Amino acid sequence: MYSGELEVQAKRKALAVLQDESSKLVNAGRSLVMAYNTILNNDTNGIHASIERIKSIEEEIENLRRKITMDIYEIGSLMVNREELLKTIYLMDEIAGHMSGIAFRLSVLRADIFKGIDKEVQSLLDLVLDEVFKLNEMARALSMNPMAVLEISPSVERLEKQIDDKYRALVVKVLSNLSDPKDLILLKDVLDGVEGMADKCLEASDRMTILALNM
Repeated sequence: MYSGELEVQAKRKALAVLQDESSKLVNAGRSLVMAYNTILNNDTNGIHASIERIKSIEEEIENLRRKITMDIYEIGSLMVNREELLKTIYLMDEIAGHMSGIAFRLSVLRADIFKGIDKEVQSLLDLVLDEVFKLNEMARALSMNPMAVLEISPSVERLEKQIDDKYRALVVKVLSNLSDPKDLILLKDVLDGVEGMADKCLEASDRMTILALNM
C-alpha cells in the first residue's frame, strides 16, 4: 500500500475517533447535568451512578486517544495536519477529565449549599453542555463538510462568553451567600471546573477550525 493511501486511511480513522470522542462527551455532559439534579434531590444512589458513567466514558475516551496516537505515530511525518489532529483528540480527553473532576466535587456538596443559586448553577451547566453539543456538530462536519465548521465555531465563542459572564456573577453571589469557608472553597472549585471546561471547549473549537481550513 503506498504512503498516500496510508495517510488517507489514518486521517479518516483519526476523524472517526474525534467524532466518537465528541459523541461520548455529549453523553458524559448529560450525566454531569443529571448528577447535579440528583444532588438537589438528595439521591445518593443517583449521584454515584452518574459519577460512574462519567468515569467510564472518560476511560473510553482515553483508550481511543491512546490507540489513535499509536496509529498516527506509525504513519509518521507522512501525515499532513497530524499535530493538529492529535492536539484536538487530546483536548477531548482533557474535557472528559474536567467533567469527571466537576462531578466528583459536586458529589461532596450538600443540596442546601445551592439554595438561592440552584437555577443559576443549572443554567451554567446547561450552557457548557450546549458547548459540548456544538463540538460534536463540528467533529461530524469535519468528515462530511469541513466548511460547516466555520459556521458553527462562532456559536461556541458566544457560549464561552456567556459562561464566563455567568461564572463571574455566580462567584460574586457565592462569596456573599456562603459564610462557611469549606463550603465556599468546594463550591468555588465546582464553578472553576465548569469555567475551565468551557475554555477547553473553545480551544477544541479553535483546533477544529484550523483543521477545517487545512482540508
